[in-house]
Amino acid sequence: MEKIIKWYKVAKVSDFEEGRVKTVTAGTKTVALSLFEGKFRAIDNHCPHQGGPLGEGSIEEGWLRCPWHGYEYHPCTGKPPAGLDDLVTTYPIEVNEDNISIGIEEEKPHVKTVSDVMVETMINWGVDSVFGMVGHSNLGLADAIRRQVELGKLKYFGIRHEGAASFAASGYAKLTGKPAACFAIAGPGSTNLLTGLWDAKVDRVPILALTGQVDTQVLGPGAFQEVNLSSAFSSVAEWSQTVLPSSKHAELMTLALKNAILKRDVAHLIFPNEVQEIEVGDETPASSPEGRLTDLRITPPASSVKDAMEKIKTAKRPCIILGNGAKFNMSSIIKFAEKIEAPIITTFKGKGLVPDSHPLACGVLGRSGTPIASYFMNASDLIIVLGASFSNHTGIATFRPIIQVDFDPMALGKFHKVDIPVWGEIGTTVDILNNGLIQHSGDSKIRDDIASRWKIWRDEKSSRTKDDNGNGLNSALIFEVLSNVVPENAVITVDVGNNAYSFGRYFECKNQSILMSGYLGSIGFGYPAAMGAFAAEPNRKIIAITGDGGFAQYLAELTTAVKYNMNITHILLNNNELGKISKEQKADEFNVWETDLVNPNFSEYANNCGAYGIRVTKKEDLESAIVKAIEHSGPSMVEVMADVELI
Repeated sequence: MEKIIKWYKVAKVSDFEEGRVKTVTAGTKTVALSLFEGKFRAIDNHCPHQGGPLGEGSIEEGWLRCPWHGYEYHPCTGKPPAGLDDLVTTYPIEVNEDNISIGIEEEKPHVKTVSDVMVETMINWGVDSVFGMVGHSNLGLADAIRRQVELGKLKYFGIRHEGAASFAASGYAKLTGKPAACFAIAGPGSTNLLTGLWDAKVDRVPILALTGQVDTQVLGPGAFQEVNLSSAFSSVAEWSQTVLPSSKHAELMTLALKNAILKRDVAHLIFPNEVQEIEVGDETPASSPEGRLTDLRITPPASSVKDAMEKIKTAKRPCIILGNGAKFNMSSIIKFAEKIEAPIITTFKGKGLVPDSHPLACGVLGRSGTPIASYFMNASDLIIVLGASFSNHTGIATFRPIIQVDFDPMALGKFHKVDIPVWGEIGTTVDILNNGLIQHSGDSKIRDDIASRWKIWRDEKSSRTKDDNGNGLNSALIFEVLSNVVPENAVITVDVGNNAYSFGRYFECKNQSILMSGYLGSIGFGYPAAMGAFAAEPNRKIIAITGDGGFAQYLAELTTAVKYNMNITHILLNNNELGKISKEQKADEFNVWETDLVNPNFSEYANNCGAYGIRVTKKEDLESAIVKAIEHSGPSMVEVMADVELI
């Protein structure tokens, strides 16, 4: 078959002088283009020895020398010196006035690879977003991802630090309950993923990690960027496997996602460099979840339901405590609470599951909570716990009778005995309780009691908004304004620190979705998680609330938000201090030490990155600044100079 040559303009004559060599691109080929003995010559850019970039070399004594190891080739013929047989491919050249063109044989149609099959399988399982960084040990997998992005079947977000990729994927999963993927090269790129993967793991959400690896032929002795990834990921990944040439590739991806989804955990696949590009043939099928997943609506044992029903029917002042595990079952839970007239309390991770305006809502319990929640828990004669894990941060009372419902039998009575442990999917269990309580009616007077307690707390919050030490705005004021102006259906991501404590205490939720780093409590979570939320729900307003310490860990990701025009409004509370740590040092009677921070003007930084930034130093400017930032289409930031003492 006759070769078809396609011509590409690659450079101008005026860009060259005698003896100069440069790297140019012709289609997908990189070529070493040189001017030698008055003529332009083009040879392949890759040294046959180890792939060194010949276009970055130099012509010495008539030979083009590879910059990596000094191998020599004639710039006209691509031949090595006599006695050697390494030969570099040459390409035809045309010079037309000032334009230089190179002729490249037209590319053959793409043949499906291992990576193609696995990425197609990943998409079939519902993964629609990948956060990562392309590099030399994941290029084959990256090309397969690119093909699906161009087909509109996948979204890809190129981040600036791999830790942000895993946090973003974790935020995506916390919002949707579905896995996203994070993607990195071998060695440091992969190890940078670990913190965000731990965040997903301990908060029980599915996540998929895709990591490149060095070529298997150099794996073991200690090659450049070689890390034993199986070992490195062994404690964080529920399931981790290396993709081999002989693997059943579609089934391997299916197993990864089945483990992530069913176990709500981390699944990890390691892709050695050369395996990614192995051709498998266009007829090789991808896999899918069809016939692989069972109905997860676990029905609780009848005896447990009977015991719980009897306990509920005899209770005079029951209350309900909701954890984040209840988030996808709220309509049934609210119906249940209204039927038994039970105050609804949430853990900090469960904040926002029920609007604070609901007549039975009592806000957050614990260190980040309200006095309303603790009052009604302590005044109850039965605590019904749904999807919460009894962390010491929350402080669920163990001196009251407890019914605990959870999909995971290991979570039941994990830290201490409970009166009635109920193993079942929360929505299914609550539906059964609702159906069994047809005749039950609670005490509606509890609503008046809740309303009066809210009045006391709101009066207290209002008085705190007036506090002013002359060192910045106070948290009660900041979160009162945010309560009033944040859109009702926004997604709010919260970082770790005093900003989170104040958010839990002061912000009043409507129908917003709240995401945070729960059990791991990792500073830096807030902004990358907002990127994950944007990928999941691009038509909702995304609000990121962070302190200066947390944002500074991933501040380069603001450029990622600009690149993909993410509609994220960032509320940055800047007090030039790791305020939570200062508070802990004081509480433990240590000297306050090394918690002060040297910060840039973050609002100016936002503007320099191409976002909209504004700094607020006066309380009368706060509301208008936040409204403008929310109305801005694209990434925006309100930097609020905050008082570290008034939290």
